[in-house]
Amino acid sequence: MRLLIAAVGRLKRGAEHELAASYRKRAQASGRPLGLREVEIIEIRESRAQNADRRRIEESIAIANVIPERAIVVILDDGGENLTSPTFAALLRKWRAEDRPAVCFVIGGADGLAPSLGERANLKLAFGAATWPHQLVRIMLLEQLYRAGTILAGHPYHRA
Repeated sequence: MRLLIAAVGRLKRGAEHELAASYRKRAQASGRPLGLREVEIIEIRESRAQNADRRRIEESIAIANVIPERAIVVILDDGGENLTSPTFAALLRKWRAEDRPAVCFVIGGADGLAPSLGERANLKLAFGAATWPHQLVRIMLLEQLYRAGTILAGHPYHRA
């Protein structure tokens, strides 16, 4: 099963980029034996539209165009569900068992996402009620993908 992160905005060089790359590499290594393929990141260009509604629509269209057919769509949203790491890992296991081709995690831009994209979501996921910069959300998601792989493999990284 492919793991895809569609994120509005670029992760610039520096500490955040290095940390994201480290967790991405770990997630790929822990997930490969479990049937979780490479973690692919697609960076969506931020819209330059003057109107926030127009920016949301343009960015959401660009995201919708990269979501694979039959993929599970998970939108990162501060109003979404707060899941424990074992619950998140169990969802990945379930989706893999359903023979879904991919899970696409969506990280929207500063103005959010168009409602039509939200309607496609199989899950809205939050990392707490706080609003986080998209760079940190990407790092936290990559860490959770790594953690999920270690949980599914029985590795001691996750200690509850």
